[in-house]
Amino acid sequence: MTREAHTWSIAPGLACLAAMVGCQVASGLSADPGRFTEVIVVLLAASAVGLAASTAGAGRAAAGFAAAAVLGYAAELVGVGTGWPFGEYEYTDALHPRLFGVPVVVAAAWAGMGLAAYAVARAAVPGRRWLRLAVGALALTAWDLFLDPQMVRQGVWVWREDGPYHGIPWSNFAGWLLVSLAIMAVLDRVAGAGLAGRGLLWLYTVMAVMETLGFAVVFRPPDPLVATVGGIGMGIFVVLAWRRRWQR
Repeated sequence: MTREAHTWSIAPGLACLAAMVGCQVASGLSADPGRFTEVIVVLLAASAVGLAASTAGAGRAAAGFAAAAVLGYAAELVGVGTGWPFGEYEYTDALHPRLFGVPVVVAAAWAGMGLAAYAVARAAVPGRRWLRLAVGALALTAWDLFLDPQMVRQGVWVWREDGPYHGIPWSNFAGWLLVSLAIMAVLDRVAGAGLAGRGLLWLYTVMAVMETLGFAVVFRPPDPLVATVGGIGMGIFVVLAWRRRWQR
């Protein structure tokens, strides 16, 4: 692909990423941040697919996104019905549309950030498959250090039993690791090296920075604990991925 062709192919993904940042800022400053959630997730998903398509091609990017979305939705469907693997929780009426009690945008969030986390792992450990899958699963789970406290704060879902991290049980993060590992394995099979572009690394990096700043200084009230824990969690993978690319 020529430099000019690559620029044009990546442009839609970057445009959606910029729009998502704008919505994130508006959400943080709004008295009702929850009303931005669906739009932010849609823009996240569109950005991820657009950025993935610039290197993997539209077909493989769409296939990877669809496979990750199906896995994420299936995990949530089992989760709300049985409490496994995340723990006992339920969705409120905050997000629409819902399919069998699970908001559709939740599947899109799993898939969008799944693509970004896989790209991070591909950049950090390109030649070791099982290590790559483990790093990708950890990178995606690190995002939930931000996501779960934010969604609980907005009343998107409710845990039936309190846990040690802002009322979130440790079983949730164990479940995230398990589901994330399955998503990484599927993406590795469906799209593989096609997801190794810098665009998806920028998506993951932007999310890490935005969430850290949001919890540190924008959200009301601020939450320094989540900003620190989540910032370190995602930041480790940002540094690993970009360090490897810079060395190359």
